Amino acid sequence: MSLNQSIAVASSQVRKYQHVLPLLIGLLFLFVPTYLNLMNTVWQMQDQAHGPLILMVVLYLVWVDREILLDPANIRQSGRWLGILILVFGLLVYIIGRSQDLLVFDVGSQIPVLAGLLLIFYKAKTFKRFWFPLFFLFFMIPLPGSMLDVVTLPMKVAVSYVAEHVLYWFDYPIARSGVIIQIGQYQLLVADACAGMHTLISLEALGLLYLNIVRHDSLARNLLLALLIIPISFSANVIRVIVLTLITYYFGDEIGQGFVHGFAGILLFVVALTLIISVDSLIQYFVGKRTKPKNRLAKLI
Repeated sequence: MSLNQSIAVASSQVRKYQHVLPLLIGLLFLFVPTYLNLMNTVWQMQDQAHGPLILMVVLYLVWVDREILLDPANIRQSGRWLGILILVFGLLVYIIGRSQDLLVFDVGSQIPVLAGLLLIFYKAKTFKRFWFPLFFLFFMIPLPGSMLDVVTLPMKVAVSYVAEHVLYWFDYPIARSGVIIQIGQYQLLVADACAGMHTLISLEALGLLYLNIVRHDSLARNLLLALLIIPISFSANVIRVIVLTLITYYFGDEIGQGFVHGFAGILLFVVALTLIISVDSLIQYFVGKRTKPKNRLAKLI
C-alpha cells in the first residue's frame, strides 16, 4: 500500500469517527473522575463487587452494536428538544453529585446524560437499540446505607429462618436468634453479603441480562420470568447459607469463613443461573403445551 493510499484510509477512518470523538472525549472528561472515585471507595467493598461487572457488561453491549453509533445515516437532523432537556437534567444531577460527594447522583447522572446525548444526536431507533445498556446501569448505582438497612434486615431474617428450618428437618443441632445461626459449637452471622440487598440486585441484574440474551418474543413470558427472579434469588441465598453452615459444622469455622466463603459467592450465581434457566424451560414447557392445540386448529383451518 502506497503512502497516498495509507493517508486516504486514515482520512476515511477519521471521517467515520468524527461525529463520535467529541462525544467520547466529553464523556471521558465527565465520568473518568467518577469511576476513579468508585475504584478507590465502594468498589473495594465486598457488597459492591458487582459494580465493575455491570460496567464491563454495558461496555460489551455497546461495543457489539458500535457500528450503529458510527453510521452517519443514524444521525438525527431535527427534533432534539427532548434530548436537550434530558441532558440538562442529567448534568444538573451530575453537578450536585460531584459537588456534594453524593455517589447516588454522581453515578446515576450518567443515565440521563447518555440518554440525552443519544436523543440529541441519533434517531429514535438508535435510542431503542441501546435502551437495555442504559437501563442496566441502574444496577451499578450505590444505594444509600439507610435505605439498604431497612430492606436488608428482613431479608436476612427470612433467609436465616428458612435455612434454620430446612436443616432442622434433617435433624441438625441448629438454633437461631435473629440473623445469628448456632449449629453445634459454631455461631454464624448471616451478613449483608450473604443475603443482603446488594446480592438481590446482582442476581436481578443477572436474570435481566439472561432475558436480554435469549430475547423471547413473548412479553408475558419475559415479565413473568423477571418477577420470578426475586424468589429465585431468595432461594439461591438460602442454598448459600445452608452450604456455608454445613461446611462450618463439618470442617470448622476457619474453613467456613475462609476461601470456601468466597467460593460460596460463586456458587450463589451458579445456582441462581441454573434456577433461572430451569424456570424458563418450565415456562416454555407449559406455554408450548397450551399453544399446541391452537397450532393444530390452525392446521385444520
